[in-house]
Formats: sequence, structure tokens, C-alpha cells
Amino acid sequence: MYLFDLDGTLVDSNGIWANVDCTFLARRGVPYTKAYYEGVAHTILPLAAVFTREYCHLEESCEEIIAEWMELAKDSYAHVALKPCTRELLDLLRARGERLAVFTSAVPAHCETALEIHGLRHYFERVVFAHDLGVDKGTPDAFRRACALLGVAPSECVFLDDSVKSCRAAKEAGLTVIGVYDPFFEGTKAEMPGACHRFIRGFDELVAELAK
Repeated sequence: MYLFDLDGTLVDSNGIWANVDCTFLARRGVPYTKAYYEGVAHTILPLAAVFTREYCHLEESCEEIIAEWMELAKDSYAHVALKPCTRELLDLLRARGERLAVFTSAVPAHCETALEIHGLRHYFERVVFAHDLGVDKGTPDAFRRACALLGVAPSECVFLDDSVKSCRAAKEAGLTVIGVYDPFFEGTKAEMPGACHRFIRGFDELVAELAK
């Protein structure tokens, strides 16, 4: 089975959350730092809200923080672009009879919007939301639980993600991991080869191999 991340892997959405974070913090006079980014990137909203509340010493509840984030994000996922060669790769994998699924930290409504807008939903037999599992995708247990829901062993999964944190956790859980470059994670690019089994610049590399 091929298991795909959404944000920054299938769709070019990492910038949406960078803008949300910068606007949210600026309203409170708090700088957007590497420490903050590392605390919230690719984390489910409830956990990101807990981190933000403590990091910024806020009086707002986690529910109020999440509501503000959702308002700032609004309908951004209805306009998000696909990463290059996404559709071509999915077509080739499906033609080979591969099983495909998504495992994402994205807000479920945002994920479904992006998949529907681009007509991708039919490629995937299931979308597993870290939000529904209540776990951070940066933990090996998250991937073991996702594989259990999909009815496959971790060793039977090839996982594709742009986050070094998620790649490292998936590799530790026993999945075969392909790291996918995204400019948003330029700062951790040097870590990716050690966090995954293979690091690619884009899906065009896999498309070229599969099309031979």
C-alpha cells in the first residue's frame, strides 16, 4: 500500500498555515520563531492549540484559538494547488493495481475539500485523520495505528511525506519511507536522507521510473 501525507505532499498547502501562524502571532506581538514552528508544524489542531496557549501565555481557551485559526484559514483549501505530477503518479500507481490511502494531520474538512476540488478522492480507499486518532503524526504509534485501521502491516506500506518529523516516526514504525522535498521545510532538508529510505525532489522522479 502507498500511504500519502496531504499538506506539502499531495497539495501545496504548507504556506497556508505559515500565513495563519504569522497573522495569529502578530496580533499578539509574538514573533514567529523556529521553536514555534517546530511546536505546531504537522501537528493536529488540538495539540497545536495546547502548545500555542502555553508558548504564548494566552488566556484564550484552546477552542477559541482553534476557532481563530479556522477563520484565518477560511476557504484556502478550495484554492490550493496540487504538487507537480501528483495526478500522474496516482494514475500510474492505480494502473499497477496498488492500494492507495491518505494519512494526514490536516483538518478533516480541509482535506476533503482539497481532494474533492482536484478530483482525487476516488484514488484513495481511505483517508485516515490523525485528528480522529487523537495522536501526533510525529510518533511511531500513530503510524502503527493507521496501518491497523487500513488492515496492513507497517512493512507493507510505502509512506510519502515532506516532514522530517513524520518521516522519522514512520521509519521507526517499520514503514518504507520516501521523503518528498517541499520548500517550506528547507531548513530540515539535510536531515531528510537519514530520516527516510529515499529522499526525492518531487513526484516527477517516481513518475519517470514507473513510466518506463
